[in-house]
Amino acid sequence: MKKAFYLWVFTFIIFSCTPVKNIAYFQQVSTQPTRIIPVDYDAQIKPNDLLIISVVSSEPEASRRYNLIAPQLNTNIGYIQSQPMLQNYLVDEDGNINFPSLGTIQVMGLSTKELKELIEEKLTPYFIEELPIITIRIVNYSVNVLGEVNRPGQFRTENERMTILEGLSMAGDLTIYGRRDNIKVIREEINGERLIYTVNLNDKNVFTSPAFFLEQNDVIYVEPNQAKANSSKFGAAESFRISTLGVLISLATLATTIFGLTR
Repeated sequence: MKKAFYLWVFTFIIFSCTPVKNIAYFQQVSTQPTRIIPVDYDAQIKPNDLLIISVVSSEPEASRRYNLIAPQLNTNIGYIQSQPMLQNYLVDEDGNINFPSLGTIQVMGLSTKELKELIEEKLTPYFIEELPIITIRIVNYSVNVLGEVNRPGQFRTENERMTILEGLSMAGDLTIYGRRDNIKVIREEINGERLIYTVNLNDKNVFTSPAFFLEQNDVIYVEPNQAKANSSKFGAAESFRISTLGVLISLATLATTIFGLTR
């Protein structure tokens, strides 16, 4: 009787504690407050990025030439007309854009702040009263999340700044079958080289990892854990039978224990 009772308790503990160990985040973080030095991050412009550049000043005639309006098709009247929508600048394979009056500008590797300062310097001779206000945004900043997450897909941000935690949150978080300690971040560098980073969400050092801040077009892949790998060997029917059998065994053990204690 006691042997059956201890067996049931042992089984209960194993099945109760193991999932927590597998799915909890930041298990290796100390319970004491830990100071983590923040990592500076500014998104760098890469080939095939789309940029919106606006130039505003108190001299409308001087600034108008730099604000290209994208032609839009009005389907109601059947012809193209200009709408108040700025045209995107596509960064070519060599990392250049063609800017009105200034011609070809090398932008690859620059942050939007650095490009703003560069264009501002080049436009200074064209404005008499005051310098223009220049705004630059990367409009195709997105990441792809694959693997053991609840909503895999492509996710965009307008902030030009996304952490791996935010990316996973957009994907609905990891499933219970996703490995927290072996997440892959695949990144294409400016020179075309591809790097693969391994991120361990159980480790506090994740916050200082070069993959903590995601770059545009990064791919996050969440690897399945051993439980999912094992279950993939069986079909749905087999998995259901195994699960049902496990429940029945647990119930039988519990019943044996209860009836044994009442005698």
